[in-house]
Amino acid sequence: SVNIVAFGNERDGFSEDNQQASLIWSYLGRSALISQIDSSLSASHFGNPVFTEYQACVFGNVRLVVHDCPVWDIFASDWYTSCRLIGGADIIVIKYSVNDKTSFQELRDSYVPMVKKALNHCSVPVIISAIGARKNGVPCTCPLCTSDRTSCVTTSEGVQLAKELGATYLELHTLNDFYIQKYFGGVLEYFMIQSLNQKSSEKMKKRKKIQKGHRVQPPQLEQPEKMPILKGEASHYNTDLHNLLCCCQCADVAFYPEDLSTVVEAHKVILCSISPLFMLLFGVKSPADISDASIVQMAQRLFTVEAGAASPTAPHGAPPCVLPVRVVVKDSLFCSCLLDILHFIYSGAFQWERLEEDVKKKLKDAEKTEQVLEKVKCILKTPGKLNPVKDCRSHQIKQLYNTSLRLFFNTPVLADVIFKIQGATVPAHRAVLVARCEVMAAMFNGNYLEANSALVPVYGVSKDTFLSFLEYLYTDSCCPASILQAMSLLICAEMYQVMRLQHICELYIITQLQSMPSRELASTSLSIVSLLKKAKFHNSDCLSTWLLHFIAANYLIFSQKPEFQELSVEERNFVEMHRWPSNLYLKQLADYRNYIHSQKCHCTVM
Repeated sequence: SVNIVAFGNERDGFSEDNQQASLIWSYLGRSALISQIDSSLSASHFGNPVFTEYQACVFGNVRLVVHDCPVWDIFASDWYTSCRLIGGADIIVIKYSVNDKTSFQELRDSYVPMVKKALNHCSVPVIISAIGARKNGVPCTCPLCTSDRTSCVTTSEGVQLAKELGATYLELHTLNDFYIQKYFGGVLEYFMIQSLNQKSSEKMKKRKKIQKGHRVQPPQLEQPEKMPILKGEASHYNTDLHNLLCCCQCADVAFYPEDLSTVVEAHKVILCSISPLFMLLFGVKSPADISDASIVQMAQRLFTVEAGAASPTAPHGAPPCVLPVRVVVKDSLFCSCLLDILHFIYSGAFQWERLEEDVKKKLKDAEKTEQVLEKVKCILKTPGKLNPVKDCRSHQIKQLYNTSLRLFFNTPVLADVIFKIQGATVPAHRAVLVARCEVMAAMFNGNYLEANSALVPVYGVSKDTFLSFLEYLYTDSCCPASILQAMSLLICAEMYQVMRLQHICELYIITQLQSMPSRELASTSLSIVSLLKKAKFHNSDCLSTWLLHFIAANYLIFSQKPEFQELSVEERNFVEMHRWPSNLYLKQLADYRNYIHSQKCHCTVM
C-alpha cells in the first residue's frame, strides 16, 4: 500500500466558488491508473471535517490511502493525529493558492516548522503545489519578477519554501487534464513507484533475515584456552654485588689507613671492572696501557700497594692459596670516606646523589667534600677522555658506569679458580660466583673440597652450556641459540639454583614455540613431549604446565606424532580435557557437513 497525506487549501480565500474540485479528488477522478475510489469524512469535536480519507487501487492491485486535510488547524487542535498522519505517510503534498497570500504566510511562518518537527529528519518525499492563476495579470514564472509580490504568492517565494523542506515545487495554473495527469500525476506516480520499490526491498531483506534465522548454522568454533602467563623476575645484579661487599666473602684486597688502625675489605675483580685506576693499581694494565697521566698521578697520590705483604687480619672467606693484597690509603680524607665510596661502586656506580649526601654528612665541610668527590670522579674516569661524571646526575652515570664484568668473563686475568669440563679449562673469579650463585657460595665457603682447591671439575653439563651459565653470572644476560640450548641452560640453572636464569630460559622456549607456524610445528623434529619430560624432571612447573596446554591447543598436530604416545595417562587425560578443537565441535561439524551434503543431493527447485 501507499499512504499519501495532503495538507492545505487550494481554493482562493475570497473565492465564492465552494464547489471547486480539490487537487486530490481531481487527480483520483481523472487518472487512468486509479480504480475503486471510496471516500469518508473524519470530523473534529467541533463537528467540522478535519480530513477526507480516500481509498483506491493503483497500478492494478496496490492499495492507495489518501488523507486530504484542507485545514491547517489540525496541528493546533490535534497534534497527536497530525504527527500520526505524517509518521505513516509515504508521500506528503502541501497545497496553497497563489492568490491567498495571507494563508501562505501563515503556512510558511507557523505550520512549515511544525511539519519539519513532525518529520524529524525522515526521508519522506514532499511535493509543494502552487495552484491557480495569479489574478493581477498574466501569470509570471520568472523568479526575479516582483510585479505581483504584494497581492499574490510569487514563484520565488514558493521555490524558497520548497528549499526549506527539501521538497519538489510544482505550479498548477489550472486543474485541467494536462496539469493534473501529466504534470502533478507524473511526479506523484514517480514517488509512489519509489515508495513501492523501497518497501519491496525492505520486505525482501526481512524475509531473508527470517530465512537465515531458520537456516541450519555451522557450528561455532570456540577460542582455545588461554595459555598460562609466565612473568619475568626482576634483575638483582647490582644487589648481589653490593651484598658481596657487606659479607666480604672471598675478599682478596684490604685497604688500610697509614696507621693500619682499620681495614676495609674488597674484591679486585669488582674494582677493576669499574675503574682503570684500579686496573693500574693491581697490575691488570700498565701506565703505557692507560695513557692518561692524570689517572696515573691520582693512583700514586692515593694508594700504595704492598705486594706480597700479609694483612694483619686475613680477609674473611679468602682461600688459603690466595694471599690478600694490602693497599695503604695515603689520603686521610679519602680513607675516612672509603667505605661509602666502595658502597657506591658495588651498587653499580650510579647513585651519585646518595654518595654526595653520605660524604657531606661524614666530613661536614663543603670544601673537603668537593675534594673527595673530585678524586672519585678521577677514579671513574675513562682514559683519554674528559671526565664524564662532572655535572652528571644518577640516571646519566648509570648509562656510563654499569658494573658489567664482561671484561673478565672467561679470561685468566685475576682468576682464582679454574673449572675443568669435558677436557677443557674455564677460568673464573670466586667473588663473582659467590655473589651471583648461592650454591657456589656454599661450595666455596663450606666444608667442601672446592673451598680449598683451585681446580674444580664440573659434571653433567656441556662446556658450551656451562660457559653460557657463567656468562649470565658475569653479565646478567643470556642469548640461547636454540630451544635445545635453552633447555640445557635451564637444566644447568636448576642444578645451581639460579632461578632468574631458569625463568629467562622458560620464557625463551615459550616465545620460540609460540612463533612457530603450524606447518613448521608439524614438520619439526623437535620433540615437545621430550621437553615436557625434562621440564617436569627439573622442577620447571611453569614450563611443564605451559607445554601441556600447548600440546592441547595444537591437538590435531601432536596427536598424529609418535611421541604423543609417550605421554603418561595423567598427561593424556589433561590434553584430552583441554584439547582444541573439542570433540563436541568435531561432532557438530560432521553433522553439519552431512546436512549440507543431503541438501545438495535433493534439488529444491526440481
